[in-house]
Amino acid sequence: MRYLNPKADLTFKKVFGEHPDLVISFLNALLPFKGADEEITWVEYLNPELVPHNPLRKDSIVDVRCKDRLGRQFLVEMQMMWTSAYKQRVLFNASKAYVSQLDKGGDYDLLQPVYSLNLVNDTFSEGDNYYHDYQIVEDAETKKVIEGLRFIFIELPKFTPKNYGDKKMQVLWLRYLTEINEHTREVPEELLENPEISKAVTQLEESAFSEAQLLGYEKFWDIVSTAKMHLSSAMRDGMEEGMKRGLKKGMEQGMAKGIEEGRADERLRNARNLKQLGVSVEVIAQATGLSTEEIQAL
Repeated sequence: MRYLNPKADLTFKKVFGEHPDLVISFLNALLPFKGADEEITWVEYLNPELVPHNPLRKDSIVDVRCKDRLGRQFLVEMQMMWTSAYKQRVLFNASKAYVSQLDKGGDYDLLQPVYSLNLVNDTFSEGDNYYHDYQIVEDAETKKVIEGLRFIFIELPKFTPKNYGDKKMQVLWLRYLTEINEHTREVPEELLENPEISKAVTQLEESAFSEAQLLGYEKFWDIVSTAKMHLSSAMRDGMEEGMKRGLKKGMEQGMAKGIEEGRADERLRNARNLKQLGVSVEVIAQATGLSTEEIQAL
């Protein structure tokens, strides 16, 4: 039996964008709910393309978007590479989903929370913690939270399966994302013993996909590999340029600016090349971190 990697665009959307029971289990395991009364019991899939009311404004796409009976919205993204602009894109998408709940003149009391769950197949922080929970918090005195938006970022490379007790399902789902790939021949028994995980594993069987889908799957990984190579090269080029500027304006400032400019230029160059090859805007956005509007303008 050959399995596909669940982190790919094709497989991730098949598992979590077509099976409500699986995305419910996934969200309940990975979101910071305080108890069973907050957990999701039913979802309705929504259009993953967040189209603005004004056609002149930016639109964007997430991998999975759904809501529960309370009206809470959940945005899920699988991001293969970390970029400096990714957090801003996540904030933009969640904010758009939040404000889109109301028509003009609507009652603000009707607004329901938006949860943004972001799985990142890359590292972006210095510590060992793989789970990052962001809220709008009063910092100085009360520590009170302004409800409405909540952002979860998970650094998959930092995850190690330990005994987390009450977070058993979180461990199982993260093992599912990090341990199963094209080299898997036998799935760990602990994963198959759980009904939801077992069902999610069957969705990864190569035989479940058409030849055209498999070709798209291979192309996706080629794009990711190429983008990583170019990004690494851009970082080296940016560092060299930054060091030159640092001689005049300070080494530290110059290196940081040079690296960032190199990354930005390389992302645009990669996106332009991929677009010319006929790659979809959605896949280009995931591989480069650019918005769909930026890609369409190239």
